[in-house]
Amino acid sequence: MIPPGLMISAPASGTGKTTLMLGLLAALRDQGVQVQPFKSGPDYIDPAFHTAASGRASFNLDSWSMPRATIDGLVGNAAGADLILGEGSMGLFDGVAIPGACGNGASADIAAMMGWPVVLVLDVSGAAQSVAATALGFKSMRPDVNLAGVVLNRVASPRHDALVRVGMETAGIKVLGSLPRRKEIEMPERHLGLVQAGEQENLPELLAEAAAFVAEHVDIAALRAAAQGTLETAPEPARVIPPGQRIALAQDSAFAFVYPHLLAGWRAAGAEVLPFSPLADEAPDPSADVCWLPGGYPELHAGTLAAAETFRSGLQSFAQTKRVHGECGGYMAMGAGLIDKEGVRHRMAGLLGVETSFAKRKFHLGYRKADLNAAIPGYGAGAALRGHEFHYATILEEPDAPLAAISDSNDVTVEETGSVRTFEGGGVATGTFFHLIGAAS
Repeated sequence: MIPPGLMISAPASGTGKTTLMLGLLAALRDQGVQVQPFKSGPDYIDPAFHTAASGRASFNLDSWSMPRATIDGLVGNAAGADLILGEGSMGLFDGVAIPGACGNGASADIAAMMGWPVVLVLDVSGAAQSVAATALGFKSMRPDVNLAGVVLNRVASPRHDALVRVGMETAGIKVLGSLPRRKEIEMPERHLGLVQAGEQENLPELLAEAAAFVAEHVDIAALRAAAQGTLETAPEPARVIPPGQRIALAQDSAFAFVYPHLLAGWRAAGAEVLPFSPLADEAPDPSADVCWLPGGYPELHAGTLAAAETFRSGLQSFAQTKRVHGECGGYMAMGAGLIDKEGVRHRMAGLLGVETSFAKRKFHLGYRKADLNAAIPGYGAGAALRGHEFHYATILEEPDAPLAAISDSNDVTVEETGSVRTFEGGGVATGTFFHLIGAAS
């Protein structure tokens, strides 16, 4: 059976969704409640925090890039849990202009599909009764989205709390919790979002603090009672095509951005994942039949990667006869060079000719459609893929053959095509700045 669920959302980013989500997951776990977490949207950092807080693997759900069958199959991972908590991205109704697979990517799409009522986190700093007008607008925006209630965040004082509650009572909106201002449990951030879960040395302490904070100020019993859901039985999970039977996967602080549903799908299909760490100067296992370099933060470790001779020579040797694919940070590491924010060029693996720079920063963000000109591991030439791009690197040179024709969610052509290079021994190196989510259908 699939348990009932709730969607934790907000009017905008930076409102306190993640603090509430992690505090709830940790507090409920302390109470012996099995909670299955999900993340709405193409975020590859939050799920790792969810997993640390709940003890269960968290998965992304995305209405633009995933067909409904894929979403249903991923929600099937909640079988055996007591409750589902989904964390939204950006604002509840924020998505792209042109719908994709089964929606526009808004968290409201997932809430409506699954019948999960929304717990709206409201930053009430600088306002009082007027906050109720915001909540009322969210309550009435989409008839297929049910508002369970609100959690007030950054409340200045008991008097402030009382004034906000007067407005909510007038609007007929339930207050499920009231969080006073408290900065010390907020997670540190960097230019692509939160610092990764694996880099938080004091993560257990932060989660314990968040759990105690939320348990003290949120009516968890009322919140659980508000949970609902329309999916009752676990459907068969959608099949994910693995890139190979034995996959050498780069995994460390420089290469950590791979969607959990892909890893789970590869393993479910019978593939074996063989992790290695480029930062520890490890080479891909030569017995693997494909090497996959995920995105991450190679720009923060460029000097270490440049000095990793075993990694570089092992990767070059592997690529002579087998397939190597890189996404975003992995693509940069496969290139000829990477210029850091101080303007220093670092030598990369040299499998591809791409040169990238953080000295010339440009923000790239959004969904991507890719029609492959050449095969990548798991998908043949001509395949139509969906993914997401999020980086600040600028391409100075991309001299190899273009990997794909790439466009954004508005069907506007994206200049960064990715690269493909074939070696004399039959090996192929491919790379792109977009992170694969799955096939278009």
